[in-house]
Amino acid sequence: MRVLRAAGHFAVPDGEPNQYREHLRVAEMSVGTYCIPVGGKDGQPAHSEDEVYVVARGRARLVTDDVDVMIGPGSVVYVPAGEEHQFVEVSEDLSVVVVFGPRR
Repeated sequence: MRVLRAAGHFAVPDGEPNQYREHLRVAEMSVGTYCIPVGGKDGQPAHSEDEVYVVARGRARLVTDDVDVMIGPGSVVYVPAGEEHQFVEVSEDLSVVVVFGPRR
């Protein structure tokens, strides 16, 4: 078993750009936090791994080729490997826990 303690809070300091921090990586998955400040742009490409996002704080829209959904605290979203997706219209500083798993 591994016990993780978050270093600091999951937020981007005022005036800072987007941040991704990896907290755990093992053979079958990785876990990190991704933060986008209000007005920030999400420039991430599609990933080769499945992803689960859990919104810890903030509000935005998540847009894919098939889905356009508002997200906020408590939202949980699954994005399959290879699917293009972007967080847009970040209206409150966004902090999400990201779990990457291998493509099945």
